[in-house]
Amino acid sequence: MNSKVRPTLLRQMNERKVLEVIQTRGPSSRADVTRFSGISAPTVSKAVAALLDAKLLEELDVEPISQGRPGKLLRLASESVQVLGAVVGIKRCWLVSAGLDGVLHESHQRQFATPDTYEGILDGFAQAAEELTQQRTMPVLGLGISIPGLFNSREQRTVFSPNIGQTNGRSLGRDLEERLNLETVMLQESHALCMAEKTYGAAKGLDDFAMLDISDGLGLGVMSGGRLLVGRSGLAGEMGHMTLVPDGLPCGCGNRGCLETVATDTALAKRVSARLGHAVDIDEVLRLTASAELDPTPELTPTLEYLAIGLAAVINIFNPSTLFIYGRFLDISPTLFSQLIEFTGRRALAPSFADCQIIRARGSKRQGAVAAFIHHTTSARGPALSQS
Repeated sequence: MNSKVRPTLLRQMNERKVLEVIQTRGPSSRADVTRFSGISAPTVSKAVAALLDAKLLEELDVEPISQGRPGKLLRLASESVQVLGAVVGIKRCWLVSAGLDGVLHESHQRQFATPDTYEGILDGFAQAAEELTQQRTMPVLGLGISIPGLFNSREQRTVFSPNIGQTNGRSLGRDLEERLNLETVMLQESHALCMAEKTYGAAKGLDDFAMLDISDGLGLGVMSGGRLLVGRSGLAGEMGHMTLVPDGLPCGCGNRGCLETVATDTALAKRVSARLGHAVDIDEVLRLTASAELDPTPELTPTLEYLAIGLAAVINIFNPSTLFIYGRFLDISPTLFSQLIEFTGRRALAPSFADCQIIRARGSKRQGAVAAFIHHTTSARGPALSQS
């Protein structure tokens, strides 16, 4: 490391490394942190003291193995501070409260139907925040937001949302920051899902992976070299609006035949609705299938085929080590996921397909909103500390 690096910057880098070790490994002793961070024990002690003062870490007493004083484990703060996470969805919005460990509890969540107006969305989150902070009176570090559509990260505003047009041209993060007097961080929902999986899910320790969201719409998040691939303005990953069926079904973006009109939970529900003659959502499709009132095979087969084309494109273009899929229609049958893998193998380039593991995502958009703020808090401690 350059000897001219300022002492303050080096201290911040050490603090960030300590946080990252505990985020990745879970509750750890100071000796564990020293071993896995590559930082000296005295430096770790100083970094830990600063992080305890900042209420980013907590200490836990552990029973001694033999007679003597109990040891202490360090963990991300979960009982002394909280982070709020806001999720804007097509039909519903959520506000959750969690510690820095990201654990969500049903009693610490509020949800409401997505209002038709932007002012209604602001009012809904403001009311939910008031209720949660009255319920949990501990200090709030800040708010993370997950939002769909084209989100310009440089300008911190939604450029265009095909499905939630009331947010177009708006900066929900800035407006909520002013309304709630909280530091706020905002991410496009596919990018937030990436952060959830890396922070709390199966992507811990992975630096190169992709996340395909096939729930309401279809979005792509890519982590490359440990960094989100966001493009110049944060607009990268809008794969759902790649034309797949010329003159196909109309899409919320104004085009026709976009991938998200044929390869998502919503697309499947619309196909089933057309056959039944009345509108059903993915929850109803899952319920009807489980009760043997519906055989969705005619609709499932084309949905799987189109989704496989999307997966193959991600694999061929980005060559990820792991491709996570976030969505619900694959829960209809235990054989669907293996069918999807088979279909994808037919479409993708063989070497790239062999180099990629495809698995279901464990994280959620609610965790993604929380993870967005926690990642910001970690990064704010300073740049990453290289081990080279």
